[in-house]
Amino acid sequence: MNSAPGQLSPASRENALSAADGGTFDVVVVGGGITGAGCALDAAVRGLSVLLVEAGDLAAGTSSRSGKTAHGGLRYLEQLNFSLVAEALRERDRMIGVTAPHLVGAEPFLLPTTRWWERPYFGAGVLAYDTMARARGRLGVPRHRHLGRASTRRRAPGLADSVTGAIRFFDGRMDDARHTLAVARTAAREGAQVLTHTRATGAVVEGGRVRGLRLTDAISGRDLEVRAGSVVNAAGVWAADVQGLAGPAGFSVRPAKGVHLLVDGDAFESDSGLIARAEDSVIILRRWYGNWLLGTTDTAYEGDRGTPSVEGSDVDYLLRNVNRYLARPLDRSDVLGAYAGLRPLLSAESGSGATSALSRDHTVVTGPSGMVTVVGGKYTTYRVMARDAVDTAAREAGIDAGPCRTADLPLVGADGHEEVGRELDRLAAEAGTPEAEAARMLPRYGGELPDVLRWDGDGAGPKIAGHLASELRRAVTHEGAMTLSDVLVRRTRASITAEHGGVDEAPRVAELLAPLLGWSPGHAAEEVKRYRAEVERDRNALISDGGSQDP
Repeated sequence: MNSAPGQLSPASRENALSAADGGTFDVVVVGGGITGAGCALDAAVRGLSVLLVEAGDLAAGTSSRSGKTAHGGLRYLEQLNFSLVAEALRERDRMIGVTAPHLVGAEPFLLPTTRWWERPYFGAGVLAYDTMARARGRLGVPRHRHLGRASTRRRAPGLADSVTGAIRFFDGRMDDARHTLAVARTAAREGAQVLTHTRATGAVVEGGRVRGLRLTDAISGRDLEVRAGSVVNAAGVWAADVQGLAGPAGFSVRPAKGVHLLVDGDAFESDSGLIARAEDSVIILRRWYGNWLLGTTDTAYEGDRGTPSVEGSDVDYLLRNVNRYLARPLDRSDVLGAYAGLRPLLSAESGSGATSALSRDHTVVTGPSGMVTVVGGKYTTYRVMARDAVDTAAREAGIDAGPCRTADLPLVGADGHEEVGRELDRLAAEAGTPEAEAARMLPRYGGELPDVLRWDGDGAGPKIAGHLASELRRAVTHEGAMTLSDVLVRRTRASITAEHGGVDEAPRVAELLAPLLGWSPGHAAEEVKRYRAEVERDRNALISDGGSQDP
């Protein structure tokens, strides 16, 4: 299969390795999360030569473990952070209307009221939220509405009798990992080299300036050295470590752990998601692939940043807080899966304190010479973070890169998605696939869906772990997956959506992928073993009792 623009495959990865080994780029970006992918895209669209380096998989950290909502951050209004909310709302609507309409769409939420004063208080906040979005010239979602007790009950029969009404408003829903993938693939389409599973192990410093990086390929063990006009450090919770390769880090990052639970779709009856007060922040229960996604916690974290895990106490916190608003309390038997992620919050000083109070604004740090670090921020504002980082990197390197050009650039899959949606019945029939399957896949692939269904005329193949064989193969041939976890955790969501986390079907998936990745039977077995351990690490918290669950 020939390589196409924006196609990430084992062959394109080898090309990136060859280009990086002894090569020189205007910009080398470290970190394959949404911020790093956004930086690579921004720089590439400006015409700069770009290498994106990621120690693991694209979106392997924070960017695949978020709340999967493109939003302005309603709760930040209470912190009086109006500039962040306004900026995020503008970017939310841009994602929905221009850059990623196939991946990001409007979704309704109910903000329930239980006391008389909450309606005017919450109502003022939501009014400001919508007004700020409209003031930016583009409203990508419907306006909010106030609902009385009867209207609220019709929309959400699963709410408790204590709920006296609600405010219905809209934000954006998305699959974060696939959105990050689309940004990285669009960067590749624009000329960036994308190199995953390759770790930065050292900095090349000459004359007091960072001139490049030393890298190690985790797949082959190969060491290489790349030269750079400027290094952009977008490594998230590892940002201080990366800067430390070139000298003492001038900042610290306080990871905040956020846990989410996937809840059975029949456990709560409602046509809208739910956002409500929790003990120390807010709780969100929202639709996701036919089930409910419940989150989030916000606690300081000091463990292994590569393997944050769900604890029994995290599960109890989420269930306890959401059950205050539900007629039928949720318990562990309703939970299908769980995951934990880390938010990289910039901290000016060490010490304890609530991470929920730390700023979600981003910061661009210059120094040592030749390196620019971007840290903090929130997923929805990734494009602004990338713009600021690339502006700074180009200026520091003395490159005239011109202005940012990503504001109106559709991502891979955006073009043609509406036409494909109108032709779903025909496309499904031609592929011999139920139309419901094609409908499930449309918000994942957009305009590329016909190619996934045809698969070079071979058909889409059988379903394995809840996904068509063509989806699993495409994860390798077009989407840069190099391991079984890359496929089952991020390209698909089998790790939390499939029965038992997909571990029972993992051997079949490994067998399907083995010829594409050159795996021996022994290597395939090791991939299955590692994947099973990864899934079981988070699922153990659903079995253990972390404490009281009384609502």
